Amino acid sequence: MSSTEQPSVIRGRIVTPTSDFLGTITIEDGAIASVTEDASAPADLMWVPGFVDLHNHGGNRGAFPTGTYDECVRAAQFHRAHGTTTLLASMVSGSRDELCAQAETLARLTEAGYVAGIHMEGPFINACKCGAQDPSRITPGDPDFLAAVIEASQGHLRSITFAPETAHTAEILDLCAQHNVIASLGHTEADYDTTARVISDAIERGVTVTATHLFNAMPPVHHREPGAVAALLNAARRNQAAVELVADGVHLADGTVDMAHSAHAFAITDSMEAAGMPDGDYRLGQLHVTVADGVARVDSGAIAGGTSTLAEQFTRFLARHSASEAVAFTSTTAAAVLADSGFAPAQRLGDIAPGQAANLVGLGKDGTPAKVIANGRLLATH
Repeated sequence: MSSTEQPSVIRGRIVTPTSDFLGTITIEDGAIASVTEDASAPADLMWVPGFVDLHNHGGNRGAFPTGTYDECVRAAQFHRAHGTTTLLASMVSGSRDELCAQAETLARLTEAGYVAGIHMEGPFINACKCGAQDPSRITPGDPDFLAAVIEASQGHLRSITFAPETAHTAEILDLCAQHNVIASLGHTEADYDTTARVISDAIERGVTVTATHLFNAMPPVHHREPGAVAALLNAARRNQAAVELVADGVHLADGTVDMAHSAHAFAITDSMEAAGMPDGDYRLGQLHVTVADGVARVDSGAIAGGTSTLAEQFTRFLARHSASEAVAFTSTTAAAVLADSGFAPAQRLGDIAPGQAANLVGLGKDGTPAKVIANGRLLATH
């Protein structure tokens, strides 16, 4: 398939966050012009909104935290070919100079339309919960550091992960409010009250709150010490936060995903450069990673990000939930989070309806993306 093709009519099974029917989609100028029911439409492909991934470190041997521009393009194209038409390119903990330099590279990637912006995971996290991040590059919260990265990103920093217990959270949240940056809480040992306070402080400033890969890199819930997990789940229940879940069957058991799943939970890949690649040796930031049986681990044994695509997570989730729920989980909720943070283009993502961007994935019977349309253009798939 060619990326220059611009289909004007699509017929098949159409799944939105609220409906599932046979029908026809018409496309004009990169947008959906109409959606109508059509009982005679073929059911060979299930058309869903393009997937939205707010936490993605790369794939196909391309690494957003350290890669060159061309390597980052390769990573973005890999995920787009697998149906993720919108993603944030995620960095990991590093020095100020390292992160500013990479933010400049990823800003170019954003300007070129390959990604929707940048996610900065660290370095203001808890070293005791660093997971697959280099503990030598973790530092207490530093507003000047963050301001430098925001400047280097040329306004394309969309999200920052920090621990609620880090220093200067008020000043960090002030910067988030000024620059429409999501406050994503994670890699933490914070107790319930500390986490709840930071969530409240963020809400007072109008800052959108998420949890960075809920459950991973934070203490488990204890009935007398509920911790950050319970604080974030309670905030999500009150419509004050949304929570990331790595629903790949490796980071979280399916039962854990089902327990936490709600209208305010959304799937992320947390993928790294090994996504789409065979078992072997890779890197995440400055750390060596070994992939065996599709599971990535650093030398300490900690899981080192993911190797899945959102298409694979959609199919896994679909085995236990309705197609509309799977659409919301892999596209609609994440798009709403981006839109809520002030990123206006996200208002046209996550649904199949007139006026929405023509970002669509046609899934075959086995859940594999057979056709991907981004902004009205048919892309070459894997």
